[in-house]
Amino acid sequence: MIELRRITDLWRRLDVTIRDLSFALLLAVASFLPALHDHGTQLGDLPARPFDALTIVVIALECLPLAVRRRWPTVCLVLVSLGFALDQLRAYHTVTGTALAIALVSAGAYLERHRRLTAILLSAAYLPLALALDRLGSPEGPEGYVTFYLLLVLGWGIGSWLRSTRAAEAERRRHVAETTRAAERTRIARELHDVVTHHVTAMVVQAEAARYLTAAPDRLDASLSAVTDTGRRAIADLRHLLDLLTPDHDADVRLPSVGELHMLVEQTRRAGQPVEFIEEGTPARSTGSAEFVTYRVVQESLTNALKYAHGSRTVVRVRFGEKEITVEVGTDGSGSHTDPRNGPWNGSHTGPHTGSLGGSGRGLAGLRERVDALGGDFSAGGQSGGGFLVRARIPMESPS
Repeated sequence: MIELRRITDLWRRLDVTIRDLSFALLLAVASFLPALHDHGTQLGDLPARPFDALTIVVIALECLPLAVRRRWPTVCLVLVSLGFALDQLRAYHTVTGTALAIALVSAGAYLERHRRLTAILLSAAYLPLALALDRLGSPEGPEGYVTFYLLLVLGWGIGSWLRSTRAAEAERRRHVAETTRAAERTRIARELHDVVTHHVTAMVVQAEAARYLTAAPDRLDASLSAVTDTGRRAIADLRHLLDLLTPDHDADVRLPSVGELHMLVEQTRRAGQPVEFIEEGTPARSTGSAEFVTYRVVQESLTNALKYAHGSRTVVRVRFGEKEITVEVGTDGSGSHTDPRNGPWNGSHTGPHTGSLGGSGRGLAGLRERVDALGGDFSAGGQSGGGFLVRARIPMESPS
């Protein structure tokens, strides 16, 4: 089985002309077998003639052009048709007459230019052949010639159908490739948004806060250290993301998990956001994509809290169930507020100015797409008492 597979692979690696030439030579050799004499295609039913020197020329004209039937289908079809005409006029009736059907199918499948003109010229050349056979005493009636012509048209039609099928398959593959590339670009943009926006937002907020701490050197040093730590974390996350996007990377790519939520919450606290973290239940040993999506939901929600509700009390609640993870991240009505979807909230400004941190709206849309892909539910909106609430129900198994 292994040897057969190896031979098949070697055969496929050969140039298409060599493969087609092999078939052409096999057909030529078969035509000289005594058992196959007078068993070829017959048009006109003329009495069979014994093979002579001209037979070799006829067989060569019918067989050898098949080697270029895919590269030069017009040349192949013209030469094979000429050989077929000589075969019938001389009444050799060799089995190589089947080459005409192969040439017709190949022309219908591979001919790209002047298809209609080629079909018209060949059809016009068929009439003189029929008349010549009739003058040689052929008992074939008009019905026989018409039937044979319809068989030739059928061969051309089969080739045309193969051509259209191949074109449809190529178009389908192109569409799949474009869809895959678009999905990959969206995924890369989403990952970059999640990684860069969170860390850069934290750094900007921490740097803004440091401007108000020039009179308190100890607190200023702590704030600048937090900026440094956040920058290092951003670089590390970007490296992991680049590893994820590199197909030939050999090392295992580490994705964020729910085990890093405490670190994420602590980083947000250091940026000046009062965050309360509530964890209920026990994380499963392996939750796959659900674990990664849970981390991204919390990360994006805390990023929005820093950008649009800086200084507001923020509550992160993560509940681990048997089949799903539930996430709720909400801010209250205090602090400085800007609705990440629709613009400013009502509220007083109580912290460093962060109004320049505008959003593109990709964050919440990306979260919804992530959660929907796993068959979960996602919602985000303002609360009646003020603030903003993000809810997500994330199944631990993707829908089939």
